[in-house]
Amino acid sequence: MKTIQLTETDGTDALTYESVPRPKPDNDELLVRVHAAGVNPLDWLICRGILPELRDEPLPWIPGWELSGVVESVGADVTEFEPEDAVCGMVRLPGAGGTFAEFTTMTVDEVTAKPPSLSHTEAAGLPMAGQTAFHALYQASELDTGQRVLVHAAAGGVGHMAVQFATNTGAHVIGTASGRNEQFLRRLGIDEFVNYREGRFEDVIDDVDIVLDSIGGEVLERSVEVAQSGGVIVTLPDQPAADTIERFQAEHDVKVWFFDVLTESDPATLQSVTDRVERGVLKPTISGSYPLSKAQEALDKSAEGHVRGKLVLDLTAE
Repeated sequence: MKTIQLTETDGTDALTYESVPRPKPDNDELLVRVHAAGVNPLDWLICRGILPELRDEPLPWIPGWELSGVVESVGADVTEFEPEDAVCGMVRLPGAGGTFAEFTTMTVDEVTAKPPSLSHTEAAGLPMAGQTAFHALYQASELDTGQRVLVHAAAGGVGHMAVQFATNTGAHVIGTASGRNEQFLRRLGIDEFVNYREGRFEDVIDDVDIVLDSIGGEVLERSVEVAQSGGVIVTLPDQPAADTIERFQAEHDVKVWFFDVLTESDPATLQSVTDRVERGVLKPTISGSYPLSKAQEALDKSAEGHVRGKLVLDLTAE
């Protein structure tokens, strides 16, 4: 089978396009023919040697964590799926990766039925960002109707799904992004838009119940100023120091959660995400699709930032 392999952790230049033997599923696993694989910042971070603890297999190693595809075969103990079932999911995170390949193995807990309304390309962009946004809003923040929600980087992978979750819940949603994304976010249903290139969000926003921060750093510090007493800030990129969290709590009565975007795959959450797709209230936006052989180009594009929605590898495009 064709794969992308990482041979060294010194950047995406170390990615190679190779043929390797097809994996064999264990008794509790599925063998999935990958139709499309999602691209995430995690992929190029690992290529650069960052977050090595998330890769538990030696080099050469096949990157990739999320996919959409079709079951090729099942292990002897698998009863939930059968060959030709269309599935999507997030594979072994943290752990083995392996979705940048024509075939990969996964357990039944890492996969769910692909929503029929989505193409494989769309479904491949759903599992990681969808589960992260769902966890951040509904579990860490206990999102409810009528709350004021501020989503930073609202047009990004996690951000644009969070906007859809929050608007469907009946929240008042405020999104920050560059001006080119305003109409995109308006179509998703945001109530207020802030162009971060034209002004400071804290000058025009206040009394926010929930902040979803996909940027970190000084944006986290500034977000505390707009959160109301008793508010919640969920920050994804960096874990704030313990004394910083304590200071925010003492001075502003604001709870700060560090919620790692590298969320482990959870069957119940993945099902909740796909259920919302089927109800017509969630749809991933795919802004770029690349053949498997162009994986380096896709990861480099992701590393540049400012991606609207998600990037994917289309394994049917070779």
